[in-house]
Order: sequence, then structure tokens, then C-alpha cells
Amino acid sequence: MNAAIVHSFDKPPQYGSFSEPVAAAHEAIVSVTAAGLHPLVRGLARGSHYGSSGSLPFVAGVDGVGRLADGTRTFFVLPRSPFGSFAERSVAAQSTCLPLPEGLDDATAAGTANPGMSSWVALKSRAQLVAGESVLILGATGSAGQLAIQIAKRLGARRVIAAGRNVEESQLKKLGADVVISMNQEQADLISTYRKEWAESGVDVVLDYLWGKPAETLLAAIAQKSLQQRASRIRYVQIGSIAGEAITLPGATLRSSKLEILGSGFGSASMPEMLQGIAEFLEESAREPFQANIEPAPLRDVEALWVRRDQGTRLVFQP
Repeated sequence: MNAAIVHSFDKPPQYGSFSEPVAAAHEAIVSVTAAGLHPLVRGLARGSHYGSSGSLPFVAGVDGVGRLADGTRTFFVLPRSPFGSFAERSVAAQSTCLPLPEGLDDATAAGTANPGMSSWVALKSRAQLVAGESVLILGATGSAGQLAIQIAKRLGARRVIAAGRNVEESQLKKLGADVVISMNQEQADLISTYRKEWAESGVDVVLDYLWGKPAETLLAAIAQKSLQQRASRIRYVQIGSIAGEAITLPGATLRSSKLEILGSGFGSASMPEMLQGIAEFLEESAREPFQANIEPAPLRDVEALWVRRDQGTRLVFQP
């Protein structure tokens, strides 16, 4: 079968022929119709993600949409290695194959389920958002961040603050953002902007898709005595590391605040929580579609398109 194969952690996957998967007990063969290119997929293909086994070669892709042997449309996650979802066929545990709601097309489901799940699980399971609380999204201009704005509102957020680069304020406000903060400022000015928003309206939950320097800047804004005197519990949920894998965190920031730093991903959230989050997101998407920029592309073009960065558009490959 044709597939996008990772032969080296230093090069993009190559389109070529790979062995056919054979289902074991309690597994299902999926004829793939669409699979999204997510940051997690890139990280595993680089060997840099904590979930990487280090073994080569393997087919890229961690989830996708397809059809089971009986024709049922399914969204499947975590196909058995080395058979990823960037292929004509893949294999996954039956328990991780979810029925796809009617009215939701394959490409949209494949492109939005993973980024949508990231904020859905972070807000519901990790931060345990309560309706009426305020949410700040760090990295709100990427495809996952744009979905996070909409999801936070649908889950009852009173106020959503969208922070990111390449900001189009009117577009983010159409998605539901109440406040838009451009990160294209000098650090001191950006800290001041965060502190002003925090002092005036408060922030209960932070969703961080960036980490690195942007996280350090936001945490520096939190570490101010005048804010801590009025601040309530702050749940800071770390989701992605697009801007850097590590930060410097002064101990005083933790000692002087009600800051709680949580992770949301495979390991910090259980598989049942992940699957439930995906199922709920897909059902909500079918009920009332989310706005998302999905760009389908032939799987044979994977090598040429691999290096393209997420500018608010999610690439979806189709065999």
C-alpha cells in the first residue's frame, strides 16, 4: 500500500510502498480517507516527542478518518506502530475507533478532532472549567488556538482573552474572543498589557500552546504582588511547546500566587478522558460546526508540504 514513511528523524516522511497491516484480536483495519498533520505528528516524525519509540521506519500519523470493513465511518486514534494514519490502510484497537456523526465530513473531522480535543480535554478534564470563569489562550492564532477560543465560549467561559502573533483582531473576535492581545510587543510592554487585563477582569484558566519565552513573559506578569492580593486560583494548562521545550520559572512566582501548573496530553489525561473528549467534540461539531480552515492535500505531496507551518490552517492528507 502507499504511505508516508519516516525513514529518518532528520528528513520529512517519504511517499512510498509499505507493508499491509494485519488486524490482531480486538483490532480493526481502517481504510483511511483523511488524516491531519498535527504538531504531535511532526514531533514523532522528528523523534523529539516524549511518545517516540525511536524505532524506524514507520508510517506517520496518529489519528484519522476512514471506513471499517462493514462500511462504518470512523474516527480512529493511536494506530498500532508502525502503521500510522498517513496511509491507504491502518490498524487500531476497536476501542479507539469512534463512530463519526452524520453531517461531519471526513476532512473536517480529521483536521479538527485533534486540535479540538486538546482544548476540550484541557478545559473540561484538566482545568475543570466552571461556567462564568475567564480563559486566556496563549497561541490563539494557530488552528488549535482558534478552535480553543470557540470551545471555551461554548463551555461557558465568561471572558476569553486571545494572545498571539500575526493577530487579526476582527477575525479572532468573530470567533468569540472578548480581548485580543498582540504578542508583537517589547517584553516590558507585553507584561504590562497582561497585568492590566489581569487586574481589570481576572484570569482563571490559561491554555498554553507555546511554552518557551512566551510562557516566561506571561508568568512574569502573574508574579506581581498587587495581582496576587486579589487573584483567585489560576490553572495554567500546558498543551504545546511550539515556542520552546523549556522555561525558567522563579520559585517566587509559585510561592507568591495561587498558580497551579498542569499538563494536558497523553499521560496527564487518561485514554478514556481523551476518547470522551474527542467524542464530545465531534458531536458538538456535528450539532453546530466550528469555524476552521482545513486544507486537503493528496498524500503523495506529503514531503513537499511537510515543512509548511501552521498559520491558522490545518493540512489534511488524503490517500
